[in-house]
Amino acid sequence: MEKLIARMMESGTRLAFALLLVFCAISAFTNIWLALGELAVVVVLYIVYRARAKRRRADIRRTVETLLFQVDDASKNSLMNFPLPTAILRMDTGEVVWSNDSFYEITGAHERMFNLHITDVIEGFDTRWIMEGRSKCPYEVAVNGRKFDVYGNIVRSGKDASSALLVTMYWVDVTDYSELRTKYERTRPVLAILVLDSYEELIKGVSESEKSKLTAQVDEEISNWAEPVHGVVRRLDRDKYLFLFEQKDLLEFVERKFDLLDKVREIKSSTGISATISMGIGKGDTDLNELYQYARLAADTALARGGDQVVIKSKYAFEFYGGHAKEVEKRTKVKSRVVANSLRQYIRDSSYVFIMGHQLSDLDAVGAAAGICAAVRKCGKKPYFIVNSERTSAKDLIDKLAGLEEYRESFIKPDDAIFIADSNSLLIVVDTNRPDFVDYPEVLQTIQRVAVIDHHRRAASYIENYVISLHEPYASSTSELVTELLQYILTSSQDLKKEEAEALLSGIFLDTKSFTVKTGVRTFEAAAYLKQCGADTVEVRRLFNNNFDSYIKKYQIISNAEQPYPGVSISVMEEDTERATASQAADELININDIKASFVVFREHENDVAISARSYGKMNVQVVLEKLGGGGSLTMAGAQFQDADVGEVAARLRAAIEEYLAGDQEDGENSSNAPSA
Repeated sequence: MEKLIARMMESGTRLAFALLLVFCAISAFTNIWLALGELAVVVVLYIVYRARAKRRRADIRRTVETLLFQVDDASKNSLMNFPLPTAILRMDTGEVVWSNDSFYEITGAHERMFNLHITDVIEGFDTRWIMEGRSKCPYEVAVNGRKFDVYGNIVRSGKDASSALLVTMYWVDVTDYSELRTKYERTRPVLAILVLDSYEELIKGVSESEKSKLTAQVDEEISNWAEPVHGVVRRLDRDKYLFLFEQKDLLEFVERKFDLLDKVREIKSSTGISATISMGIGKGDTDLNELYQYARLAADTALARGGDQVVIKSKYAFEFYGGHAKEVEKRTKVKSRVVANSLRQYIRDSSYVFIMGHQLSDLDAVGAAAGICAAVRKCGKKPYFIVNSERTSAKDLIDKLAGLEEYRESFIKPDDAIFIADSNSLLIVVDTNRPDFVDYPEVLQTIQRVAVIDHHRRAASYIENYVISLHEPYASSTSELVTELLQYILTSSQDLKKEEAEALLSGIFLDTKSFTVKTGVRTFEAAAYLKQCGADTVEVRRLFNNNFDSYIKKYQIISNAEQPYPGVSISVMEEDTERATASQAADELININDIKASFVVFREHENDVAISARSYGKMNVQVVLEKLGGGGSLTMAGAQFQDADVGEVAARLRAAIEEYLAGDQEDGENSSNAPSA
């Protein structure tokens, strides 16, 4: 109604004529001739009105058309004289159909480039980004020494749907900004902490003069290495250095694969001990204090992974370099005694104590957990052992422990543990330091107070919020570490059950391959203590026995092995295989002459795939499997893949081995005394 009234009230509308017709009708009641005369006048006026309105609409149309033509010409002139380089391409062919003079100038073209492909004009330029719906090229485009941000939009060449699609691109010169940004990034400060991780062993048994000489040699190597980059090196302690330099120099160090490690390793004492150094580097767009925290964390990680390597920590990730050298035992019992005292106190102060190992637990994880159960009982608390007895390679040992009176109510399901846990509960994690590798991650997330006992090298992800940590990558096994703790917690050998002593000894047997690898004086001391507690080696060996089918499967794995690289054997099994069988096959494969590392890729539990890797220390299998998300130690490592294909995992493994061997060869070229890996 409002719109109708508005139209009626407009000038020249029918309202006026309607009123005139009403007056004519009223006049007809008084004088018919007057009414007819008035009607004639109204008709004439209406005819005149229609003629004038038609002529006015024609004038308006001509004015609009003239204006549109003028605007179109202005647009063309504006595009031709647009200050930004502009080009129009055919979307289907990538051919240049039009460009302005500014675009000719940046490309250096001396003639028109119609019907040329854009890659003929700008080499390597990719237009897929605009086909993906983006309005800006995701990278800067280099043209004749200049850098450009490229913007674009899609238009049709005509009104019909069959007309060609055109791409209009605008090129914004950002060379000055790009150079300033590059300079900023290259001059960002980088902070490194260098730790001489073999200092105590290096100076043991040598004279004071030789100590000074060895220290001077290390100082000289570090100074010579740092001098070309004009950084600042300061010695913080007798075995620790602080190094401040710029981001651009870090790139150079990475290209040289941190050859300082090889140079320091050449320094030897009169007792034959080689010096090794670990380096933690903090980098990122942050302040110096946070860089220092990154560097400290990286240095701790390098030491926890066995030393003789470089760890770079940024805000989002870790990077690892080195780690090829064989680990040297350099532990003291002081740390074990201190940790034992602290652990005893935490156990006594806790309302509930839970023990948990890693996924697909083995004899070392279960044996270490059994030792912790003995310690918890000695402290007057009831231990609760959380283990997945369906997915384990130590089922016989678990069944053996479950038959003991002391373990009658100790085995507990994860849901029950979560239900009874409170803020004063303690969770002791053994044989792993990675939160994603524990048997039940949800239990770890629920319990706030956590103690970690492990011997594996630290990975990029690890359990951070712990109250106690005994992390010794130089130990043969977690069972060895737990055995040392028990010597300070238990007051009598009778406090450790015979079956628990055998469980601990089986863990040492497993990880040392029957006392052949990673075996030090402390390993034999731990074994002697367990023997004193009643461990029977015959019973321990029985835990390693296989049934007939597993025995046959082990030798099928061995017979299926190939040697695609010198000194490396790989066996791929498509059918389901038990983890224990695959591990034993990997152990057997490294007994072959000239084999320095073995890898077994096998399927387990239908869609899951796993890798078991072994070496005698000449090749770091942990570094190889870390590239695939796995982990472990220098001589023993593994990786797990859910919903994976065996062939794809094997291909990824070969690529990781090739990358490792290529890096190792480069290290050998850099230093004649580089360790064999």
